[in-house]
Amino acid sequence: MISTVFFDVDFTLIYPGPAFQGEGYQAFCARHGMDVDPSRFAAAVRSASHILDREQDAVYDPQIFVDYTAHIIRQMGGRGTAVEACAAEIYDEWAACHHFVLYDEVPAALDLLAQQGLQLGLISNSHRCLESFQEHFELDSLIDFAISSSQHGYMKPHPSIFQAALKLAGVPAPEAMMVGDSLTQDIEGALRVGMSGVLVRRSEAEGEHLAGHVPVITSLLDLPSTITKMG
Repeated sequence: MISTVFFDVDFTLIYPGPAFQGEGYQAFCARHGMDVDPSRFAAAVRSASHILDREQDAVYDPQIFVDYTAHIIRQMGGRGTAVEACAAEIYDEWAACHHFVLYDEVPAALDLLAQQGLQLGLISNSHRCLESFQEHFELDSLIDFAISSSQHGYMKPHPSIFQAALKLAGVPAPEAMMVGDSLTQDIEGALRVGMSGVLVRRSEAEGEHLAGHVPVITSLLDLPSTITKMG
């Protein structure tokens, strides 16, 4: 019986607005004296994914994300010593909630789960202040627990951040579920400690999935019925 549901934050509850799209990166780079091609942004992001993948189970280090961002800038055409400074600025701005948009269904979905008596929590690899996140998007009355890798020390999928979240919630792993958009960080990390997992894929074009092993949903509104089916 599931009593507690934990959510990833970025790309599960919120998504980046224009500041973190191609033209937004172009504007950041222009402030650092670089001219980049915004049309190359999507391909640059895809080519940078290996940087985060190789840091699985790592201790949280801002340089991981600065390196990831710097790679994107270089793939868009950025060159020189300004790349690192620009990437650091983008990393800092990623913590600002006003750059992000809440997925439309999130408030209603969380409210449905809360009405069912479930505890709700957050487990995030972001350096964003999760208390500020909850206040900004008016979710503070729905979220019971929150832990970030920058606060805890280890990044998902390291077992210790999931174990710390379980301790915070006061529940055993079999009673807890992780919901997120990343198979490796969110789902496999949760399964390693005995939690269950639900993968969010809002479109067929979105990456990896574990068909036949974990439920896959396209909207968080599907979560209450998915939890019921899982018993």
